Amino acid sequence: MAWFKRKEKNLKDSEKKTIPDGLWDKCPSCNEIIYKPELDKKLSVCHHCNHHFRIPPQIYVDLLLDEGTEVRHFANLASKDFLKFKANKEYQDQILAAKSKTGENDAICVYEGAMDGRIVILGIMNFSFIGGSMGSVVGEAVSRALVIAGEKEVPFILICSSGGARMQEGAISLMQLAKTSTQLARFSKNGGLFIPILTDPTTGGVTASYGMLGDVILAEPGALIGFAGPRVIKQTIGQNLPPGFQRAEFLLEKGFIDHIVGRDIMKEKITTLISLLS
Repeated sequence: MAWFKRKEKNLKDSEKKTIPDGLWDKCPSCNEIIYKPELDKKLSVCHHCNHHFRIPPQIYVDLLLDEGTEVRHFANLASKDFLKFKANKEYQDQILAAKSKTGENDAICVYEGAMDGRIVILGIMNFSFIGGSMGSVVGEAVSRALVIAGEKEVPFILICSSGGARMQEGAISLMQLAKTSTQLARFSKNGGLFIPILTDPTTGGVTASYGMLGDVILAEPGALIGFAGPRVIKQTIGQNLPPGFQRAEFLLEKGFIDHIVGRDIMKEKITTLISLLS
């Protein structure tokens, strides 16, 4: 029968449609595929689940400081390989790779600028630089920032993002915990206002020092905050951890932090705190 017969057609291979790289991103929390330009407009916050993506320091500068008021400090500070540390990759090579990747000398940027007309010192840690690890440069930059803030009698705001102390610098890295804590105690004794904002992740030596020594401790939603990581703790105690363990919401419930603040209202909240506490 005719209707059983197939009519042969010359089928042309359809051209594959290519999607330009960088147009889409996947939310690690809810697995939604998000149009990158829309994500950028929302300050890298997922509109499905409110997950706060990690962002480079410049976005925090644009978000928090009044336009055109920022002045960079200590940009010339750079790490050295004191110990000639060798592993699968030499420390000096790690530093060079991180500098090339981020365009920065180390894992922190310090600015002086206005926040709704009020002068502040703003420090921003960069997780893309060797995991935001705290070595001699980070400790020195935080200490110097506290000195400037004290001399100018202005608040010190610090965006924290770190995997912990930088093991490639050994005891020199661990010394930064005492160094920054001592400088912070002096700053606080003289009436200085310190507000840390804990972002994802804030762990290790940063949590064990200035990350938890603020007059008011803020955190972004869902940020991982703790000393040892969840997997290390679970392996140590041999028990399942509570749901959401070490996340900002869990820490707020337990009284370890004071407020959870989304990026869309972060500047407003900080300026309100400065007005009330300065």
